[in-house]
Amino acid sequence: MCSLKRFLLTVLLGVVFGLTAVALIASVPFVRLARRQRAMLALLQGADDLEQLLHRTREQMLAMQALVDQLPSDINAQAQASLQNPQGIQNALRDLLEHRLWISRHAPTASLDQLQIAIGALQRARQPVAAQLQRLEQAGNELRQLTEPALEQAAREPASLRRTVPSN
Repeated sequence: MCSLKRFLLTVLLGVVFGLTAVALIASVPFVRLARRQRAMLALLQGADDLEQLLHRTREQMLAMQALVDQLPSDINAQAQASLQNPQGIQNALRDLLEHRLWISRHAPTASLDQLQIAIGALQRARQPVAAQLQRLEQAGNELRQLTEPALEQAAREPASLRRTVPSN
């Protein structure tokens, strides 16, 4: 009786281990599919994040331009020149469009490695834009802190003492 129990237990353990092995082998495609889906989501989210960042940078440039417009022309000429050149943002948006076209054409059939490379490219493209936006925001805050008191003081001065600011 003891050997029968031992035999049944051995058979039961063998069946359990066999079913576990089959389940693990059968789950491999699902794990790969889940990784691929996460990579696709990360790729699409990365493109959306970069686009949002580029639009925020353009908005910050416009806000800075309005702030610089308040300064006398002899002071603001160089700042105006750099703020009125949105070509960098336009080029980045064009590059992003190329990424989106690649995603729509190739991502459904791309390997996981190719998707990871595309995610890395978007992350690398995002870093300098984020740094530029941070510098713009910091410069805008500093410029506001410096100019607002001077503009308030100038508004309190008699008109005959005010410096004229030619319109651009």
